[in-house]
Amino acid sequence: MIHIPKSEYSRRRKALMAQMEPNSIAILPAAAVAIRNRDVEHVYRQDSDFQYLSGFPEPQAVLVLMPGRVHGEYILFCRERNAERELWDGLRAGQEGAIRDFGADDAFPITDIDDILPGLIEGRDRVYSAMGSNPEFDRHLMEWINVIRSKANLGAQPPNEFVALDHLLHDMRLYKSAAEVKVMREAARISAQAHVRAMQASRAGLYEYSLEAELDYEFRKGGAKMPAYGSIVATGRNSCILHYQQNDAVLKDGELVLIDAGCEIDCYASDITRTWPVNGKYSAEQKAIYELVLAAQEAAFAEIAPNKHWNQAHEATVRVITSGLVELGLLQGNVDELIAGEAYKAFYMHRAGHWLGMDVHDVGEYKVGGEWRVLEVGMALTVEPGIYIAPDNQSVAKKWRGIGVRIEDDVVVTKTGCEILTKGVPKTVAEIEALMAQARTQAA
Repeated sequence: MIHIPKSEYSRRRKALMAQMEPNSIAILPAAAVAIRNRDVEHVYRQDSDFQYLSGFPEPQAVLVLMPGRVHGEYILFCRERNAERELWDGLRAGQEGAIRDFGADDAFPITDIDDILPGLIEGRDRVYSAMGSNPEFDRHLMEWINVIRSKANLGAQPPNEFVALDHLLHDMRLYKSAAEVKVMREAARISAQAHVRAMQASRAGLYEYSLEAELDYEFRKGGAKMPAYGSIVATGRNSCILHYQQNDAVLKDGELVLIDAGCEIDCYASDITRTWPVNGKYSAEQKAIYELVLAAQEAAFAEIAPNKHWNQAHEATVRVITSGLVELGLLQGNVDELIAGEAYKAFYMHRAGHWLGMDVHDVGEYKVGGEWRVLEVGMALTVEPGIYIAPDNQSVAKKWRGIGVRIEDDVVVTKTGCEILTKGVPKTVAEIEALMAQARTQAA
């Protein structure tokens, strides 16, 4: 399985500390364990910022960075080894493992943090933290600061400045390294296989969750611990619900099925959408809408390259979709005027994509100083135009109603344009129909 190497985490910590003010400290907590019901926990998933800097997979941990500290700049508070608990819950790194396996310069038991951390903060001018994202930890942090303040008359020096860590850290996360792209390629490869498997399994009479099971099987077989987000398997009119999650309707002959799903590898997401006919053959109307969305996506790819701005790809999809809807008779009027009046939003109501990385809707500003961000090498994003014709849309002919199509791929900006990470899934009408026909022949 492909993973982010230990050297990469070290490089990230150094890069962050190089941007921090002299005589400062950064403090970041691990994700809390989430209770599913009563004494059953959700599968644990590390906080993305904490993971980005440490690679440390356990809860009940706090990461501390202190640029220039003589005794070591990277300190990790974590759980101690405990034979009884490990028998129930699995092995822990402990303090030795934190240093040996995760690169910490110093490691202390998390139970000692109240005694040790105020002493580390004391005398530092500035504290960087993820303010506002974890209210409970914010309270603990203020308690530690107040311990220092209470000793000010004895000469203790509390910090006088508090800064959100997000700005520095999230800008770093926007630029993917070669190691990150390698992991994202692997997540994309596994997700692509899952979509192919779902296409091959598709037939009338199955349920949406039947195809979701095919996805989950391929994710786990490929080594992914979990989907990157709740899989959307939407057939018929459900394909017009953007974040549909029920996944319990019957697949019917003559309908489309839209699947938006991707797995996560080493906390890096993939995000793919494909739309295909349940029975393996697009109707004339389905094909017309599908090929229009595909043309919009191709136009967007052409607008993703260094020095082009974030919104150019979206603008390209809007123009192609609006022009196409006029040609099909679903919109009437002048294309430029329809775009200016946002008439297309009745059919295409979302943007053409989002940043992608450790979070499926990844961190990073889309605008800088009020202007659309200029794309640079290493930025990763999705490209996902769509057309959704509501089942009850009385302004269009009945033959179009209930058709929902989205096509989504993941790309990384390169020096000359963009690399499509998710090209392992058939995408043209001919390719999809051929794959599904072959699967039916083999099944027969």
